[in-house]
Amino acid sequence: MSSTLSTSHDDLTTDRLVLRRWSIIEAAAVIDNTRSVYWADDFPAEGDRVIANLFEQHPDWLGAYGHRLIVERDSGLTVGSIGLFWPPSEGILEIGYGIVASRRGRGYATEATRALAEYALTAPDVHTVSAAVELPNPSSLRVLEKAGFQHVATEENVARFRITKPDLDRQ
Repeated sequence: MSSTLSTSHDDLTTDRLVLRRWSIIEAAAVIDNTRSVYWADDFPAEGDRVIANLFEQHPDWLGAYGHRLIVERDSGLTVGSIGLFWPPSEGILEIGYGIVASRRGRGYATEATRALAEYALTAPDVHTVSAAVELPNPSSLRVLEKAGFQHVATEENVARFRITKPDLDRQ
């Protein structure tokens, strides 16, 4: 599945999704469990709550190369989140993502991961995007493979993946 990536006003737009930066108001709504009509019925998931609670400690995560909400273009509903754990360490940024259960199996995680990784590799001093996935999560392993990430190591119960600027150029 190919994905067309365009950027406008900090949003990343793919064929079916908009990756939109979190606002402080949205983070507070997630923390306070205040429902929004713009959320899928099962958003936020536990991972979204964890991230929202960490923004105060990590304000850079609200920046252009930080965390984003995943919004379906057709419905306008938030169906997950994806993020880069800014700042980079020695040119490497880690990525994490999650799609709510009601929207899994549609390729959204792959589409969002590919788009955010491409965008991340445009950041100054970033040459690699990495991810770590627990082995009992085969769906997430497939997301990274389909998004163009290369498996680089397995340690105990965790598989490590990465994509670099040269990898992206070969796709």
